[in-house]
Order: sequence, then structure tokens, then C-alpha cells
Amino acid sequence: MRTDDKLYSITELAQEFDITTRTIRFYEDKQLLKPARRGNTRIYSGSDRIRLKLVLRGKRLGWPLDEIHEILQLYDQPGGEVQQLELMLSKISESRDALLVQREDIELALSEFDEIQIRCEQQLEILQKPKLHRSNQD
Repeated sequence: MRTDDKLYSITELAQEFDITTRTIRFYEDKQLLKPARRGNTRIYSGSDRIRLKLVLRGKRLGWPLDEIHEILQLYDQPGGEVQQLELMLSKISESRDALLVQREDIELALSEFDEIQIRCEQQLEILQKPKLHRSNQD
């Protein structure tokens, strides 16, 4: 993770990532972020900003916070960047496989809906024909 020298307030990060300050504090409680403090004020470094970005990306990918935490923790260990990347590749593969299965399930469900819709429309047409025929005779 590359960092910059800029420092951020919790409000700045919340605005940048379009999340609430409460969300950032929650991630801090879960040990995903470790801002410095000046009195009661949280001061976030460039590294904290990158960690937050990675947390949010992991959440978008559907990864649980404990797995995101595991990935982030590896980076800080000796040789951790290699382990982090290997773990990321493994998680990506698992997530991709799960999404492919879900896509197949969705495609199957949509196909079944199409078939049921056609049968319902045909049956409705059959049931409505006598009513139309009677109406025309009146």
C-alpha cells in the first residue's frame, strides 16, 4: 500500500467515499482502520485512506469483514505483501466461482419464469375466449 503525506479528517473521508462517519468508526472498532488521535480528534493518514478504500472494495465484492481484516493484516507482516496478493487471488477465484454459479441459477430461474409466463398467458387467453364470445352475442 503506497501512502501519501496528506492527513484526513473523518468527515473528509466520509465525503470522499460517500459513507457516514459512523461507518468509518465501525471499521475502526473492527480494527480495520487505526487512525492517530489528537485529543478526541481522529487523524487519518494516506495509509488509512487506502485501507478504507480496500475495505469498501472488499465489501462491494461481498467479502466478510473478517476476511478483509485478514488480507489487510498480512500486508504489515514481513513478506506479507506476497502473502496478501496470494490470498487476494484465492479470494477472487472463490468469489468469481460463486458468482458464476449464481449467474447460472439466475439464468435458469429466468428461463423458468419465461416458460411459466407463456403458459399463464396461453391459459388466460383460453379462459377469456368464452367471455369474449358471450359478450359479442349480447
